[in-house]
Amino acid sequence: MRTLCSSTLIGEFFVIGFAGLVAMKDADLSTSTVWTVCGIAMLLSLLLCGMVTRPGGVALGWALQIALVASGFFVPIMFFLGVVFAALWWASVHFGRKVDEAKARFAAQAGQAPAGSADAA
Repeated sequence: MRTLCSSTLIGEFFVIGFAGLVAMKDADLSTSTVWTVCGIAMLLSLLLCGMVTRPGGVALGWALQIALVASGFFVPIMFFLGVVFAALWWASVHFGRKVDEAKARFAAQAGQAPAGSADAA
């Protein structure tokens, strides 16, 4: 799950940065406000890459997806991109868990501890 979710979050990192560049063109938004909000969102997306398998990591990822969709009120194309990334996030979590379960089943059948577990170290 970590690989799929992290890939989605890294993609969001770049999309948030590009959205910040587009938002700077809006005369109603100050540059410092745009980059403060974008910087926090970009930092959160990077931090979530390491937190995705910890308790609450997926929920924080969903919060980021909601914020990404809501950013469409300032940069309209973000409504579309936010929905696309929310769908990618869902797929990453859903299929990532299935892959993790399959790996655990395979490791159990082979009589080994699954990769990444405390027993494997």
